[in-house]
Amino acid sequence: MKALPKSKIWLFAIGQLGWAMMSGLISNWLVYFYQPDQTAIDAGQILFVPQGRVILGVLTIIGCITALGRVFDAVTDPLIASLSDRCKSPKGRRIPFMKFASVPLALSTVLVFCAPIGQISSINVIWLFVFVMIYYLSITAYCTPYNALIAELGHDQQERLNISTAISLTFIVGTAFAYVAPMVWGALEGSMGRVPAMRVTFAVMAVLAVIFMQVPVWTINEKEYVHTKPSEGNAISSLIKTFKNGDFRLFVGSDIFYWVGLTMFQTGLPFFVTSLLRLDEGMSTIYFVAMTALSLVFYLPVNVLTRRFGKKKLVCLAFFIFAAAFFYTSRMGTFPGISPTVQGFILVVAAAFPMAIFGILPQAIVADVAESEAVLTGENREGMFYAARTFAFKLGQSLAMLMFTALATVGTGSDGYRLVATTSAGLALVGGILLLFFNEKKINRIITGK
Repeated sequence: MKALPKSKIWLFAIGQLGWAMMSGLISNWLVYFYQPDQTAIDAGQILFVPQGRVILGVLTIIGCITALGRVFDAVTDPLIASLSDRCKSPKGRRIPFMKFASVPLALSTVLVFCAPIGQISSINVIWLFVFVMIYYLSITAYCTPYNALIAELGHDQQERLNISTAISLTFIVGTAFAYVAPMVWGALEGSMGRVPAMRVTFAVMAVLAVIFMQVPVWTINEKEYVHTKPSEGNAISSLIKTFKNGDFRLFVGSDIFYWVGLTMFQTGLPFFVTSLLRLDEGMSTIYFVAMTALSLVFYLPVNVLTRRFGKKKLVCLAFFIFAAAFFYTSRMGTFPGISPTVQGFILVVAAAFPMAIFGILPQAIVADVAESEAVLTGENREGMFYAARTFAFKLGQSLAMLMFTALATVGTGSDGYRLVATTSAGLALVGGILLLFFNEKKINRIITGK
């Protein structure tokens, strides 16, 4: 099989730019849109669904819907992966799924924010539930085959590291696009109002995302670079085989703690800026863009350090730095003599390096485990390995949304947001400790035959 040239690597990575934009809109602004703080309400945000812990006195409407969406997403991951692994299309096992999933993904992302009744209503709750489910099904149908191509297009560990680095860059850029949204809707608010301005902003981004997601579909001939035969067996049997790999289970376990903590932190970032630091919501965009730019500076060092120390040690280090950064966040706004703006930039500096590590290495680790399994068993189940990972961490993310929306309402004022950040720090610490038991040396021996 031909090696994927660098130009094709970047064309492949552009697909991630598109879906990262849509994922970023949901993860960063869904809760902010439907469970706004007082700053957003004062700016003209409409309340569409019942607020507070109205379900059993513990859970919120938006928390339950997003959690159910994550559970649905997790369940459909292995189903899509199995269909993709067994696909016999002449266009390949992955590209056909990516081709047809991009438009539903973009459209459902926009419709999630288009609740039809301009006040609190049960109709809005039903609308939100339906389109959140469609969104998660669509993103699974695109991302699961897309991620499987990382292992298949990269024919050795260095090629897979190069692909992981490229898609990490485009993921960060796509997420940054999502974080720029407040600046765009802020410029439109004066002429059309806050909610219409937000919806127009999201619609424009969705159109761009479809274009980006279609780039690898039309520029990469999967059959030229991938030589794998469709796997046999159903989704359940394939998933069970995948989770029999002990090192994969350890990695997935640590990954769950990472994603629960990160999802809570990422969802809370706009609230940390407005409620803890008492800054304008647009500052969350500035901080994220600054964090992104600084993390890019670390991409080359991460690649160099990976060749010297391996992936495991760097990811463990990133866990522990994130734990410290999250705990620092819980105390933001309480440091005398340091302006709120500067406190925010301290967080930017602290989080940039681990952000670069997590952006590159976990995908490469999964690709290595998938290759080692193929060497041992002769089965090509790359799609199921990525789906099994996302199956687990999305269940964790569903828990994160329940936890965030519940914890954020604890106490008065900013108490709940401080509790969210502290909890995220503890979860990152546990994830790092768990990954210490991952046997990277054994995986490398299997792949290299040494």
